[in-house]
This record gives sequence, structure tokens and C-alpha cells, in this order.
Amino acid sequence: MTQIVELPLWLFILILLFAAVTALSHLLLPSVRWFFRLRLERAVKRLNTRLKRPIEPFKLARRHDMIQRLIYDPGVTEEIVNYANKNGVPENVAFQKARDYAREIVPSFSAFAYFSFGIRVARLLANWVYRIKTADSNDATFDAIPEDATVVFIMNHRSNMDYVLVTYLAARDSALAYAVGEWARVWPLSWLIKSLGAYFIRRRSRGALYRKVLARYVQMATAGGVNQAMYPEGGLSLTGALQPPKMGLLSYVVEGFDPVGERDVVLMPVAINYDRVLEDRVLIAADQRGDRRFGARITVVLGFILRKLWQRLTRQETRFGTAAVAFGAPLSLREAGADATVEALSEDLMARIADAMPVLSVPLIAAALLEGDAMDTAALVNRATDLLEQVPLANRAVDPAELEADVGQALEGLRARGIVLRENALWRPNPDDLPVLRFYANSISHLFPAHAALATDISATAKS
Repeated sequence: MTQIVELPLWLFILILLFAAVTALSHLLLPSVRWFFRLRLERAVKRLNTRLKRPIEPFKLARRHDMIQRLIYDPGVTEEIVNYANKNGVPENVAFQKARDYAREIVPSFSAFAYFSFGIRVARLLANWVYRIKTADSNDATFDAIPEDATVVFIMNHRSNMDYVLVTYLAARDSALAYAVGEWARVWPLSWLIKSLGAYFIRRRSRGALYRKVLARYVQMATAGGVNQAMYPEGGLSLTGALQPPKMGLLSYVVEGFDPVGERDVVLMPVAINYDRVLEDRVLIAADQRGDRRFGARITVVLGFILRKLWQRLTRQETRFGTAAVAFGAPLSLREAGADATVEALSEDLMARIADAMPVLSVPLIAAALLEGDAMDTAALVNRATDLLEQVPLANRAVDPAELEADVGQALEGLRARGIVLRENALWRPNPDDLPVLRFYANSISHLFPAHAALATDISATAKS
């Protein structure tokens, strides 16, 4: 026992490393994690006193615990057995596949990342790019929802800025969980998005096991009071008009709802419109090709952010006009009744979004110019005023007293992009960019029955 053992130096160093890692993982890290988790819980408790809808315990649960709860759910377990029998594989193989799906889907929400970093970035970016307007009735509509209800924001999808815009606007009320597609599964973006509470979904996956794992996660989160945001159109609108709804995620919410349970689920329609959609030409090109390959690169996004930062630092104008958000009439699943179908609810929600759509200056100009006549600025302002008076007051995101200034500013922006031309003091569309004007006019054309012909490919839902 007291004999001297000689070891090579490399082996001695390796033994010390293994001992240090073991001590760290078994003795130090648990204490450190407990210390920081205790501080986090205290911080969240203070934060919840400022939020209208406090962060529920479900959202703060450890990711490992959530994954375990999900894969041992009876519904998921049953589907694991079905998968094993159908594909002729051992159940432990099917179980591991379900575990992989759960790890892919379940986020690792960090209240610190969300409220200290995510909200600040969203606020800065939103205000750098747009002048933000919200409907006067938004606060009253949101405050009327019972505090113990889960709120699911059902939004039209115009731009990837939708995520930034709604996250920023909802920051003082609650933390939102988004479903994001494969585009975000790029490190380090994937880590950041998961820490902000978003969960990844595979748009093209049709496997029953994957759908069951995803469905049960959405249902657990909804039952746990996690406020969520969904895009029923399933993707960005390529035409500017509202698209027919796809009922995947919404069907999971409806199917998992317990009408006699303690917690109601309230679906909040959200209408979003822009004076400029950053991806407009990309979306239009995809529509003309007949595909959804956008070809966006993370370097382009980072370059855009850095350019806006430089413009801000050098006191240049950085904004592309106005972005407006308006809430429609909320829809309670409890009040809708057990007989309400997902199809009927989806159509009703899209109609409510259409009814709440904000009307901005660029869509007004686009609708006026597509009538075919070249006009001087005064005539264009008068025509825009006539169109604005045809829509309900609640939809007017443009102040009539400021319309002339807004139209002038919007025209200069459109001319700088080559979308409109000015000849002999008259404004007319650039023939090569008519699809761009239609893209913007389509967003509000359902509010003008006489101009419905301008909205090619507008969905039947939007017309209702």
C-alpha cells in the first residue's frame, strides 16, 4: 500500500483532469446550479409582479424534466408502440426516436435571455426599421381577457419582422412562445431562439410519431398557461393577401382543450400590416416561380442589422415607414362550445384578422395608382383620402390630418426603389414593378369591394 507507483506525465495529467471533471460535475456544479436557479426564481418572482400575465411554472421547468414528461406521456407512449410495430423495429429504437424529436422541439426558456436581451433587441430593431402604430383598442381588448386564460395570438404572416414586432409589443404583458421552422435551426441562432422560448417544428414532416410528440408538447404548454403565437397561414404571404389557413398547430390546441377544465383558451386575432415588407421582392419572385425557396442567408440578416446600427449611430433616417398592429375580437374556446370544428374556427379567425387589418399610406397609394391614371401629388392625396374614408374608423392607421405628409414621404420612398415614376409632375407605376404595387394593395383590397379585382389570389377567407 505504501509502494511508489511511477506513471508517465501524460497519464498523470489525464487522471487529474478526470478527477477534476468528476468533482466539478458531482460536487460543485449542482451547488452552483442551485445557487443560480434560486436567484433566477427570485428574479422571475419580481418580474411577475410587473407583467399582466405572469410567467407560468410550466415555462420555467427544466428542459430535461419537460423532455422526460413528454416522452413518457401516455399518448406518446402509445404512438411509440405503433411506430415500432409498423416499422418492424424494437420499441427502444422507437423510444429513442421520440426522445430525439422531443429534444428538437422542447425549448430551453431563459427569462433572463428573454427579458434582458431579447426584448431589448426587439425594441431597438423594431424602432430602427419602422414607426410603430397600434390600434387604440388593443389594450382594452387584451385587458378584457381573464387573467387565468391561456392566450394564443393568431397572426397573419407578412414578414419575418412579425416575430420582432409582436415580441416587442407583448413584452410588458407576457412572454410569448413561437413555433419556428427549419430556417432557424442554425447555430448560434438556434440556441438563442430556444432560450427565448420558441420551439422548432418540421414543416414537411408527416410522420405520426413526430406529429404526436409535437401535438402533446403544444397541448401541455397550452394547458400550462404558456401564451403562444401562431401563424395559421403556415408561411409568409407571397401575394400580400391573406392566405387560406392551415390548421396544424391550431388543431392541436383545439383537440387538447378541456371545456370543463379550470383554464380557458382565448384565441386573439392579430392583424399586421407594413408600409414596406423587407422581403417583398423575394416573396413576389417566389410567387412568380411557384415555389417557396427564399434563399435568405444569415449573412444578409446580420449585414442588414449592422447597416441599420451604423445609420443610427450616424443619425441617418433608418425607418421604412409605418408598421401597424391591431387586435381583432378575441375568440374563447369555452364559449365556442365543444361542437366548434377546427375548420370553422380557422375561417372565423382569418375573417376577424381581415376585419381588423390596418390601412397604411403605401397600400393606399398602391390601390390608387393601380386604377390606371397618372396623377399629380395633390390628386393622389385626394384619391387616397377617398379610399381611406371607405374603410371603418378602426382600420385607419393613418391620421387624415397627416395623410398628405405621409403620402409625400411614401411616394419618395417608392420612387427611390424604382416602383413608381414621376414624369411631368405626374406619378405613375413603373410597368416593371406592378407586382410590387399589387402586393401592397392586396393587403387591404378586401376592405374595398369595388377594388377586389386588384387582389389576385386573395383568399376566400379574406373576402368573407
